[in-house]
This record gives sequence, C-alpha cells and structure tokens, in this order.
Amino acid sequence: MRGGWSRDYPKADNDCLIALRRLTHINSPSPLNVVDLDSDHIYDYPWIYAVQVNTWTFTEAEAKRLHDYLLKGGFLMVDDFHGTDDWEHFMAGMRMVLPDATVEDLKDSDEIYHVLYDINEKFQIPSEVYVNTGRTYEKDGYVPKWRAIRNEWRAIRNDHGRIMVAICANMHLGDAWEWADSPQYPEKFSGLAFRIVLNYIMYAMTH
Repeated sequence: MRGGWSRDYPKADNDCLIALRRLTHINSPSPLNVVDLDSDHIYDYPWIYAVQVNTWTFTEAEAKRLHDYLLKGGFLMVDDFHGTDDWEHFMAGMRMVLPDATVEDLKDSDEIYHVLYDINEKFQIPSEVYVNTGRTYEKDGYVPKWRAIRNEWRAIRNDHGRIMVAICANMHLGDAWEWADSPQYPEKFSGLAFRIVLNYIMYAMTH
C-alpha cells in the first residue's frame, strides 16, 4: 500500500528521468524503480530519492540495510518536508540509520554544485502551494532572506568527506519537476530543481 513516498509518483519521477536522459549521457533504465528496503536490490541503484521523510521510520533490518547501502557508496536524496517538527522527525529516522551522523550546511562552493552545472545561487523551491498562495514555504519552514547561508541545502558526509545524504529541507523539488510544464508555476523554480537533481545524480555517479 502506498504511503507518503508516492505523493508525486509517478509524474515527478518520470519528468526527472526525462531531464536526465535529455541533458546528460547517463544511461538510465526506462522503467521507474521503487526501492524496497526489505530487499538487497537497493544495492543495484547508486542514487535513491525519498520524499516526506518526516513520516519515515525503520525496522532494525531496514535501518541496517540503508546504513550499509550508504557506507558502501550509495547516495540518498531527501525532499518535501517542512519546518521544525518535520526536521525532528526526519532526524529521528536518520539517527536509526546513521546514529553518529553530523549534518552540515552546504555552500555554493561545494563540489556537488559544480559537477555538471555551476550553481552559484540557490533559493527556496516551493511546492504547488505557490500557485494559489504565492508562498514559497510551508508550516514554519520560512528561511529569512538575510541569512548568509541558507539552511535548506544540507548534507551528511562519510568519513572521507563524500556526501552520502543530500537534504532538501523546507522545499519540494518533486513538485517543481511535476509542475515544470505548467505556465502557473515559475520556470526559475523548476529550472533550479532540475539542475540540482542532475548535479546530485552526477555527483553520486562519479564520487
């Protein structure tokens, strides 16, 4: 039975794959693949994407498999969770997987923002809520414009400095992909969302 993970599935995922095939030389498989943490098939994929991670939790076996996947070189991108409470629930799940993980704010100069596109300016990418409200944030996930380092863009690295978890907090890149063909949703949000994910995938494949 589907849960929060399937909120934008499959359109957002398909639109992301279309961009990947058009704009890179990565030979991605045709069908979408839903990763099951109950299976070792997770090791077949160098990059995985999870949404609404404020609702996730793991059995001991699932936590260990995701832990092993990440330490063996896998890459996890998380998206679509907003505000203080969502962050705490996300981190509770993350600590089941990586108990000693340290979360850091990413900077524009980090290599992950220069492997395919040079991304020197980032901003909050809103969900479809923006279409009717003009708001770029949900819940208390507002990020003041005066902050020098915008903490929507975070990461967890392994002991060698490689990013293994890319955290898109207070944003919804999946909606930006899904709404990319709508004239009501600004291109600047979709354009950045595609550049971000393609950089993340390229980084995952080359590091």
